[in-house]
Amino acid sequence: MSAIMIQGTASSVGKSLLCTALCRIWARRGLRVAPFKSQNMSLNAGATPDGGEIGRAQIAQAEAARVRPHVDMNPILLKPESATGSQVVVLGRVVGSMHFSDYRRNNRELREIVGSAFDRLHSAHDLVVIEGAGSPAEINLREGELVNMWMAERAHAPVVLVADIERGGALAAIVGTLELLQPDERARVKALVINKFRGDRSFFADGVALLAKRTGIPVAGVVPHLGDTRIASEDSLELRDSPGDVVIVNLPHLSNFDEFDGLGARFVDDPAAIAGASLVIVPGTKCTIDDLSWMRSRGLADAIAARARAGGRVHGICGGYQILGARIVDPEGIESREREVAGLGLLPVTTTYARDKITEEVRVRLIDGGERDGYEIHCGRVTRHGGQPFATVVRRGMRVVEEAEGCVAGSVSGTIVHGLYQLRDEAGRDRYDALADHFEAALDMRLIDRLVNL
Repeated sequence: MSAIMIQGTASSVGKSLLCTALCRIWARRGLRVAPFKSQNMSLNAGATPDGGEIGRAQIAQAEAARVRPHVDMNPILLKPESATGSQVVVLGRVVGSMHFSDYRRNNRELREIVGSAFDRLHSAHDLVVIEGAGSPAEINLREGELVNMWMAERAHAPVVLVADIERGGALAAIVGTLELLQPDERARVKALVINKFRGDRSFFADGVALLAKRTGIPVAGVVPHLGDTRIASEDSLELRDSPGDVVIVNLPHLSNFDEFDGLGARFVDDPAAIAGASLVIVPGTKCTIDDLSWMRSRGLADAIAARARAGGRVHGICGGYQILGARIVDPEGIESREREVAGLGLLPVTTTYARDKITEEVRVRLIDGGERDGYEIHCGRVTRHGGQPFATVVRRGMRVVEEAEGCVAGSVSGTIVHGLYQLRDEAGRDRYDALADHFEAALDMRLIDRLVNL
């Protein structure tokens, strides 16, 4: 049993993809591999087979490792609700909303939870691939942190430090990060990776030599820029626009954004972009009522309503589906201080919020008879009082059911189910193999294998 940790000089440098690639590289050698990230801050979440909620990036990594996603792979998920507070999900279940300062005061208990989750994974697998968050050099967050160097020490894991050369300043980012680490932390960094390189890698030979000389740490690879992998990320910095006439409303609290990767869509916040689209999607959101208010203030609500009256196609998913409905009722103030608001009135449905969150994998049968897998993550219970069902849920977890789901009224439709538009099955497996091939060709895998005693 062994572990390795991937940390970065900043957010969105490619840590998640490198972890995903390593999971597939080692899994196809026959090793039992598990991904792990102690704490995610992300609105891009999914449901595990046992009904828990974890980051979508760890679900993708589990798929790459050819194992079932489990809440131990991401024991703490923070879903931002404001600039200073988040909903806190622990071992797949919501425990409440907390201000950042209150969250940090629970450090000792959280570390015990994280450590126990890691130990369970570690004991059941040959190798655990651990992902860090942000940068380990954020010294203002060092006290009480549980996602970077504390985790590396807890897991006795060597660290591979990744930098994104496309941003510029990659050499300075690596040297500066190492300079800000404590001596024992720096000693854990055993290899460096330069990611997202464009052009002839031989032109960066001097950079590799400089890093090795300046830091004393070997460069394990200069990885070419891969482009759009269509593999789940945790970071909304990774929103991917594609040319096309499907538009998605770029809500302030947009969640589960990777489910649209197969649509060739554009994310928009300008009402003028609504008119010429073939389809407008109002996506999921962590803060439905707040984002509905934002849509009204931007003129997007009026633009979408006018489009629907003219027969233009509009589709809502989860929170977006609720926004398209007649009313949203939140009697306990679970998501907002507003106890009841009018929706856009485009679908004959009413949403009532409950404290218990539903998190389930589901399979649905669409109107055309085809079946697709998806997942539900929501506190809102949607009641349809008109129109037609959008689909039929035929399986919840392991239970066979027959439940009408969603709503269609004229050119407007909505569903509570996420993930129906993601590329899946054989295409998904091919993407993980292609990702693994790409990184394996660019990395010194003999060096990385030695770090985990392979």
